[in-house]
Amino acid sequence: MYFLGIDLGSSSVKLSIFDANSQQSIAAVGEPKSEMAMEALQPGWAEQDPNQWWKNVKIALQRLRSEHEIDLTKIKAIGVAYQMHGLVLTDKELNPVRPSIIWCDSRAAAIGDKAFEEIGEEQCHDMILGSPGNFTASKLKWVKENEPEIYQKAAYMMLPGDYIAACFSEKPQISKGGLSEGMLWHFKEQRLATEILDHYGISEDLIPEVVSNFGDQAVISSTVAKELGLSEDVKITYRAGDQPNNAMSLNVLSPGEIATTAGTSAVIYSVSENHSFDRDNRINTFLHVNNKVNEIRNGVMVCINGSGILYQWLRNILSSGREKIVDYEYLNEMAAQSKPGSEGLLFHPFGNGVERIFQNREVSSGISNLNFNIHKTPHLVRAACEGIVFAMNYGFEIMQEVGASGKTVRAGKDNLFLSPVFQEIFVNTTNTTLQLYKTNGADGAARGAAYGYGHYESLEDAFESLECLQTIKPQPELVETYKSIYNNWKKAIKN
Repeated sequence: MYFLGIDLGSSSVKLSIFDANSQQSIAAVGEPKSEMAMEALQPGWAEQDPNQWWKNVKIALQRLRSEHEIDLTKIKAIGVAYQMHGLVLTDKELNPVRPSIIWCDSRAAAIGDKAFEEIGEEQCHDMILGSPGNFTASKLKWVKENEPEIYQKAAYMMLPGDYIAACFSEKPQISKGGLSEGMLWHFKEQRLATEILDHYGISEDLIPEVVSNFGDQAVISSTVAKELGLSEDVKITYRAGDQPNNAMSLNVLSPGEIATTAGTSAVIYSVSENHSFDRDNRINTFLHVNNKVNEIRNGVMVCINGSGILYQWLRNILSSGREKIVDYEYLNEMAAQSKPGSEGLLFHPFGNGVERIFQNREVSSGISNLNFNIHKTPHLVRAACEGIVFAMNYGFEIMQEVGASGKTVRAGKDNLFLSPVFQEIFVNTTNTTLQLYKTNGADGAARGAAYGYGHYESLEDAFESLECLQTIKPQPELVETYKSIYNNWKKAIKN
């Protein structure tokens, strides 16, 4: 008995097969092998083609069969994790009517800020625990205002993962968690925040069937089953945004537990049993995957847009003129050749859309204290790593102001957390213990599918076999060193 996990990111789509008998993930692929393109028709915009996502899912599924000899007919259920906050609009036949406006697109920020002021700060905080901001509802309002002909063609609005699930089942749906990610969930009354739709003049008819994160959400269509070589009784049993899913993948389910990731963006995510929010809207609160009506489980989250995308930019710059593109391992080796502080070089990793920690303002990336006679490639790469962690810690301090607690942070040993230098910077800047696990978003989505299918009695059971690979503790002398460097970095922001 197999369970399929899909992690739809902005750079690739990853698929993982979880074997219910061995309790392990037995095969994984990513598609495309290069990184998916983002289209930016104007500064601050970011779009992707949902059809390309689905095409990559289908190619990856066939690669599981051809490269790993997976019998696809053994798959019983599918779990989908996805890039949060994106807007997908489709017609009645579920064909996208425009490219998806994805998470790092900034065009709707002013719309959300205006709505926050007009609806009222207190009412927004009481309902959606924040501002409509640059999230999915505001992006939909942007389409209504600026592309009325396209808006009229739309029958359903969904988030990226909902669209992938609909491609399998031919059934439009959206999850409660997804509504919270789009600033369309009334936390206290546990319902669709129709007040936001009404303010934006958006019909509730655009919202498809609302489902829970886990359970028998839909069955795949016979047509898709035949095309892909799947059994016709395969169910969609789990869906969640990538950050709640990442936390679940690390068995972060209880209040006070903390997860982090540093992929295209960098995130710290803490589970709360309260309706916590930041009055300045620098962090955000969403429904966690295991939230229940009688047991609040929310995810308090800080997101830094410029993380892996900065590392990718550095790789491209350093590959210029070379016959072969340098890999990320080369960057990690370069970073290790510089001492903490990068000889005074400071990197501010902002340059990928509006930043929430600065109240949805467009903040430029920058390098300070550059000396042409001193600084070389290792200093640049290490300063970039330090800048990413410092930005994460800046947000972590805000999280602690609103009640997030905990001295242990869990992460998958993946992306930037593969770098020993990045690990060192993180534990000593945040002064927390870091636990690295053998997992990723697709693995977590597959285990989530198994739980949603009923294979496990509890989520905790689904992650009982999760393997901790490494525990890294802060070193007092390095904590002091990085504290000084971080304070200099923070002063440079204010200047």
